[in-house]
Amino acid sequence: MENLFNEKLKQFPKELKLLLSIMKTGIGESKFKKVDFEDIDWDLFIQLSKHHRVFPLIYKRIKDLGENYIPASVLQELCRLYQKNIFRMLQLSGESEKISKLFSSYQISTLFLKGPVLAADLYGDVSLRTSSDLDILIPIEKLNQAEDILLNKGYIKDDYFLTVLNDWKWRHHHITFFHPQKKIKVEIHWRLNPGPAKEPKFDDLWKRKRVSTLTSQPIYTLGLEDLFLFLVSHGARHGWSRLRWLDDINKITESEINWAKTISILKKNHYYDVGGQALYLAFHLLNAKVPKDMNNIINRKRTKQLGLDTLFYIRQMVNLHTAPVTEEVSEYHKRHLFSLMSTKQRFFFILSFLYPYPEDAEFLPLPKVLHFLYFPMRPIIILLRKTKKRSVTRRA
Repeated sequence: MENLFNEKLKQFPKELKLLLSIMKTGIGESKFKKVDFEDIDWDLFIQLSKHHRVFPLIYKRIKDLGENYIPASVLQELCRLYQKNIFRMLQLSGESEKISKLFSSYQISTLFLKGPVLAADLYGDVSLRTSSDLDILIPIEKLNQAEDILLNKGYIKDDYFLTVLNDWKWRHHHITFFHPQKKIKVEIHWRLNPGPAKEPKFDDLWKRKRVSTLTSQPIYTLGLEDLFLFLVSHGARHGWSRLRWLDDINKITESEINWAKTISILKKNHYYDVGGQALYLAFHLLNAKVPKDMNNIINRKRTKQLGLDTLFYIRQMVNLHTAPVTEEVSEYHKRHLFSLMSTKQRFFFILSFLYPYPEDAEFLPLPKVLHFLYFPMRPIIILLRKTKKRSVTRRA
C-alpha cells in the first residue's frame, strides 16, 4: 500500500509537489534548493495555492527567498492575496465578536467551528489561515430565534430547502445567511455534519467547550478532541480536496490534545477510520507529528486505502463546492463517501432511503395530515418516478 501511495505521489505535477514541500518546511528553515524552483509553471502554482487556500502560509514561508528562486510577479501576487486575507480575517473576527455578544444576550449558547477562531486556535495567527465565512453551532431549538436576530441585523436568508416530515432536522446540518453590505456569509449549524451520521449532542459539546483568546468578548469553541472529530469528518466528507484542511490536522497534532479521549470519541461516533485517514494523509503529505498513541490507527489497512483514495481529489484539483461537478467526479465521490462509513453508518444510510423525500411530496402532493402515508407508499413512488423519467428520456 505504501509503495502504491508513493507511486501516486510521483504522478503529482511538479507545482503541487513544490507546494507540499513548502508546507512541510517550518517557517524560517533553510531547506529549499534552487533546483526545486526551476521549470515551474508559476500561474499553475498560484492557482494551486488559491484552490487549496494555503497562499497565506506559502507566502510567509517563501517571501524572503528572493527573485533567484521565485519571480517577483509571483511574490507580489501572493503578497496581494496575503494582505487581502488579513483584512478579511480581521473583518470576520470583528463580526464573530458581535454575533457572539448578540447571541449571548438572548441566552443562545454559541460554538464557533471555523473562521478566525480556528485560525487563532491552531495557527496562533489569524493571517495564516483563510476563511470565507463564519460557521456557528447552536442548539436546534434556538434556530428560529437566531434566524430572527440575524434578519433583524441586516442578514438575508440565503438557503432554502424543501422538506417533508421534518427530515431537514437530520438530513441537513446548517442554513446560510448573507449580509449584502458587509459581504459576510454566516452558516448557522444545528449539527456538525449532515445525517444520519452519529455525533455528540450539543450539550456534551458545550460541557467540553473552550474559550477563544481571539477577542475581548468571550467566544466559545469546541474542545480539542471534539474539534478533531469535526475537522476529520468535515475534511473526509469533502475528499480532503483542499490542503488547508489537512494543514489543520497537522496543526492540531502539535496541540495539547488528549489522544486517548480522542480515540474514545472517534469510536463512539464511528469515525475511527476517518480519523486514521486524516492522520495518515497529514503524516505522509505534511510530515505531521503523529503521536505513538495513534500509530495503530494510521497503520490499519482500511485507513491506508482511504488515504490512497483521497489522492484522486488532491491531484486533480477537484472542487466539490462549485457546480457543475463532472459525472466522473460525482460518481467517484459517491463511492468514496460510502467507503468512509462504518458498517453501522452504512446500515442507517441505506435505511434513510426509506424515509420520505421532499421529491415524493412534489410528485404526489398530499395534505400535511396525510404525509405519514409517504412511508408505506415510498417504494411505489420511487417506481413511478423512475418510470416517468424513462418515458421522458425516450421522448427526448
